[in-house]
Amino acid sequence: MSDLTAERRRKGAAPTSPPAKRTHFSGRTRRDFFVFLAFALPNLALIAVFTYRPLFANLQYSFLDWTLGSPRARNIGFDNYATFFGSDDAARVLGTTAIFTVLTVGLSMVLGLLVALALNARVRGTTFARSAVFAPYVLSGVGVGLVWMFIFDPGYGALSWILRSFGARSPEWFNDPQLALTMVILVYVWKNLGYCAVVYLAGLQSLPSDIMEAAAIDGAGSARRFWSISLPLLSPTTFFLLITTILSSLQAFDLIRIMTPLGTGTSTLIYEAYLQAFGSYNRAGYSAAISVVLFVILLVITVVQLRFVERKVHYA
Repeated sequence: MSDLTAERRRKGAAPTSPPAKRTHFSGRTRRDFFVFLAFALPNLALIAVFTYRPLFANLQYSFLDWTLGSPRARNIGFDNYATFFGSDDAARVLGTTAIFTVLTVGLSMVLGLLVALALNARVRGTTFARSAVFAPYVLSGVGVGLVWMFIFDPGYGALSWILRSFGARSPEWFNDPQLALTMVILVYVWKNLGYCAVVYLAGLQSLPSDIMEAAAIDGAGSARRFWSISLPLLSPTTFFLLITTILSSLQAFDLIRIMTPLGTGTSTLIYEAYLQAFGSYNRAGYSAAISVVLFVILLVITVVQLRFVERKVHYA
């Protein structure tokens, strides 16, 4: 017995009782929990119905031999995956997807950073220039594809007219597989360049000015300040853009569908899945298997970026 309790008993005071334990689920906590459910359940229900349910349904369809529109389907296990990876289509489609993703992501980020550096200058007209650069990103991909089809048309396109004025002949952009892929990559980079530029511009404007001024006072030139200070401090912005642009490029569909309807040289994974299901094949099960392959690639890339690339991000 402690000295304090003995002293209280000598003075006739009742010993203090231990503090009452708080209930694990008090009234306020219960009320907050129900408020959370009221706000979260509708969103969770929509995500479950329109995201996870189709995801698991597509996984189930990938194990079926099913022609689109047919009332019957036959379970064939992993035959769709074996057919895809055992055919020449796998190397062609995966190679096209890799080339398209690497070039569109790399060009969009590099050119976006250069444009952002130009737009960050304090000169007249930068507001109009920023709007003009970002405008293509918010335009419809279908509309952009139709306009650029007119530009690239070898017969009456604007580009062919310019080449003819110099005595040159317009290439067959739509018939040559390599030129078709180049054409789609150029248009995709043009359309999404403004997104990278605006995000990089926001990152540049958030850089601490005192560090840049101190480096300038110490004699560091503009190029040295960019490579040694600005670029490392922009690593969170670069990391964010790397994730978003890779995911967007792997899911690019509208420009490819409009500019090359047959997928001549431009059959990426997502477009090959479309052609197999809704083209002349109607192979819904085979298309679902290609979609699962795309999902696994997206998942692996995201996990690798979050697990390893983020270690080099400078957040301080």
